[in-house]
Amino acid sequence: MAARPLSARRPNERLQALIHEAACSNAGLARRVNACGAENGLDLRYDKTSVARWLRGQQPRGRAPALIAEALGRKLGRTVTVDEIGMAAGDDLSSALGLRFAATVGGAVEQARELWRSDVGRRDFLPGSGVAATALVEPSRDWLITGPDPHVARNAGPRVGASDAAAVRSMTLALTALDHRYGSGHLRSVAVHYLNSVVSGLLEGSYTEAVGRELFAHTARLTELAGYMAVDTGHPALAQRYYIQALRLSQAAGDRGYGGHVLAWGMSHLAALLGNPREITQLARTAQEGTRGALPPRAEAMFAAAEARGHALLGDGRGFESAVERAVAAMDRTGSGPEPEWIEHFDRACLADELAHCYRDLGRPEEALRYAQEAFAGHDEGRVRRRLVALVLVASAQVQRRALDEACRTGLRAAELLAGLRSEIGEGYLRDLRQRLAPYAREAVVREFGARLAAGVG
Repeated sequence: MAARPLSARRPNERLQALIHEAACSNAGLARRVNACGAENGLDLRYDKTSVARWLRGQQPRGRAPALIAEALGRKLGRTVTVDEIGMAAGDDLSSALGLRFAATVGGAVEQARELWRSDVGRRDFLPGSGVAATALVEPSRDWLITGPDPHVARNAGPRVGASDAAAVRSMTLALTALDHRYGSGHLRSVAVHYLNSVVSGLLEGSYTEAVGRELFAHTARLTELAGYMAVDTGHPALAQRYYIQALRLSQAAGDRGYGGHVLAWGMSHLAALLGNPREITQLARTAQEGTRGALPPRAEAMFAAAEARGHALLGDGRGFESAVERAVAAMDRTGSGPEPEWIEHFDRACLADELAHCYRDLGRPEEALRYAQEAFAGHDEGRVRRRLVALVLVASAQVQRRALDEACRTGLRAAELLAGLRSEIGEGYLRDLRQRLAPYAREAVVREFGARLAAGVG
């Protein structure tokens, strides 16, 4: 592989520091890089002279930077990124950024911080990147088999106290409420900048075990929210990375339940958006297996409902009915004991929303209509985006029943809600409704509906 010419080479101090940390010689690193290349079908012949050139600032082309990072990561026992070795120049940011479930707490912090930093510095740093279904499922397996982190306390950097962790929680709650009402288009940059400018510094501070667990817990929740905001602004590849990092941060918090939430709520919904039903069921089952016997009923209901969604998209009626039965039974047991804060949002309206999606996908409009109406009635007025989705589900069921007049009236109500949102999710649901109405495009009511949407409702 030829090296990329550099107009003004500078010594690669990052790479030098990592080689020193790994207690690895130049020749030893070259051998490890060649071995990583061989595993990927590449015949590399780097030697100690090659490493010396890299240290002087030369950067190899192609996949070599990623292989160097991989080789050092294996030696160190943690994830090492292309940016960390000083080779993420120009537009060559590693495509693996944020996709790994780090082996250590330190690796998790570094990977999350790099994701936030890159997101702030290059708003479109993943142009054209797709979402790999395996990149959703593989971290879930790592989460399932990985034991708890024994220690998270740090004794370096500025002191971080319980009030700092509480501030992250308060910011997350405030952003969540605003996001429900106004959509992520107004807020994603705020969340990402807060993670990069404030939370990143807190994670690099000094904290006790108890404060550290709390800090990781609230950081995981804000990171997951940022993932959802990426979905709602049309960046699913970015959302995937945020969800994976939220999953790893929840592990550092010692909160298996919230890790299951990330899998069954965030990642499985992303899989649904991308049309990967098998991955939905895999993620939901992994969440259930990884939290078995340690969940409140409301969380059991959520995880089972997520599984039902996958079965419905697959047309698996038996699997669907089994999952729904478990979800409803679990929801009926709610209120019998204390519940974690992160599950409080999943109420009967949210369950009805999930079931409406399922019955729509199974082609059962009567049940879909009933549950969609229940969802809309149950969502308070602050949940504007959820109310919009519920209305579109009502309209979709009405289309399936060929009640076109009703469907178009309901669709216009949804469009009125969208006028107050900046939400790709909301726009996507309305696009889906128009596609469902497309076979009836010659009907006057459908033509009028399209014209009013094009004119901004009114």
